[in-house]
Amino acid sequence: MMEDSYVETKVEALQDNRTKVTVTVDAKDVDARIKKTYKDFANKYNFPGFRKGKAPRPVIDNALGKEAVRATVTDDVVNGSYPLAIDDCDLYPIAKPEFEDTDLVESGKDYTFSFTIAVKPEFELSGYEPVAIELPAEGVTEQEIDDQVEALCEHYYTYEDAAAATKVKEDSYIDLAMKATDDKGEDIPSLITENRPYGLGAGLFPAEFDEQLVGLKKGQTATFTLDMPADAPIMLSALQGKTEKINFEVEVKVVKKKIMPEVNDEWVKETLGFEGVEDLRTRIAETVTQQKADLMPRLKENACLNAISERLEGEVPAGMVEENEASLIQDFFQQMQAQGMTFDVYLMQQGLTPDQFKADVKQQASDMAKQDLALDAWARHAGMSVSDEEVTDEFVKSGVENPEALQAEWRANGQLHMVRQGVLRTKAVKDLMDTAVVTELDLSKKDEGKKPAKKAAAKKKAAPKKAAEKKEEAVEVKADDAE
Repeated sequence: MMEDSYVETKVEALQDNRTKVTVTVDAKDVDARIKKTYKDFANKYNFPGFRKGKAPRPVIDNALGKEAVRATVTDDVVNGSYPLAIDDCDLYPIAKPEFEDTDLVESGKDYTFSFTIAVKPEFELSGYEPVAIELPAEGVTEQEIDDQVEALCEHYYTYEDAAAATKVKEDSYIDLAMKATDDKGEDIPSLITENRPYGLGAGLFPAEFDEQLVGLKKGQTATFTLDMPADAPIMLSALQGKTEKINFEVEVKVVKKKIMPEVNDEWVKETLGFEGVEDLRTRIAETVTQQKADLMPRLKENACLNAISERLEGEVPAGMVEENEASLIQDFFQQMQAQGMTFDVYLMQQGLTPDQFKADVKQQASDMAKQDLALDAWARHAGMSVSDEEVTDEFVKSGVENPEALQAEWRANGQLHMVRQGVLRTKAVKDLMDTAVVTELDLSKKDEGKKPAKKAAAKKKAAPKKAAEKKEEAVEVKADDAE
């Protein structure tokens, strides 16, 4: 359908971000579609006494029914017109349209139909001054290098027996002996051991298990009963549904003391393959600096988006969240398929339940919708716009062989508004980042006032490696603090 097929398009704003659109299609376009439909039917079906494609209209009407032909043309007119009407009226739908009942098309007459559609709301922000954000300082500080060296040493610590009077703490590493029975008093072989290393806070057992051990000393025993948790940790997962309670008798064989390596030239050269401590610190500094440089634009963008979304005044429509959610899930499963990974394996690797995964996706979808609406408000307030040339440039930059054909296809499907919207939001993001007031974040104070995090399961001492391998591994530090 050509753009000049319209006689008139009317837009009426309704309540709850709904809009009624009335479209009138030119009689010439209606007649052209009627002619095409008869021709298609003549070629598609066999009519006795006529060659393929040669059956006249009266014969087709008698065989298929004149109303059936008109109904087909009506569907064709509506489906070919309403996407263009949405595009031409600069509407941004967040749900499928609902069409009103209308008559069928008639030859030689304009055709009018109406539909109602939920559209993206236009909210305001609580303020339009530049956003204030915090970002890590560019380059690298001595504290950051120290943190990376400390994290590196975590791979090479050892354990020694602590003094007999040492008490078990929330993050202690111990050797224990354990007996366990189910709610029928029968032994649970998988939990019975005479000597097993165990790190409190690792999540292998419920938190209540660890609580019973805190405060014990070498040789002391704790006897207690735990209810089987609904979401059983790994050491109890095989018992799910087999017992409601577990009776424990746990003896602390010994409390361990963590021994960190002394970072000196000899240890660095022998263990990590560097020339010495200064060489190690130089390589870490170079790596962190480069990682920060790579991450900084994205960090700044995320900080700006989070800041501006907090200013949004209005409730995000459920339709926008649902649309984002569907898109995220589709992209996720396409990635899983490309990687040859199943959903169950992914959940197991991430330690997630299906409900937790669903809740996470829903939160991401909601955050995306909130940020998009905030960017739209920022762009409107700044008077930003998108020209036809900028829309065309997006198709040229897509790298397809025929960008003109692709743009025409998007136009026919009424999707050009999505391109305009994307370009406009990109402009808004750039303006936000260019005008943002940035304060350097003091990473050395980022953990002040926070409770110490529970430590992960103790790592075994790494086996010796060739110097080249150790050196490569050592410099693969992560700029996690920058995030």
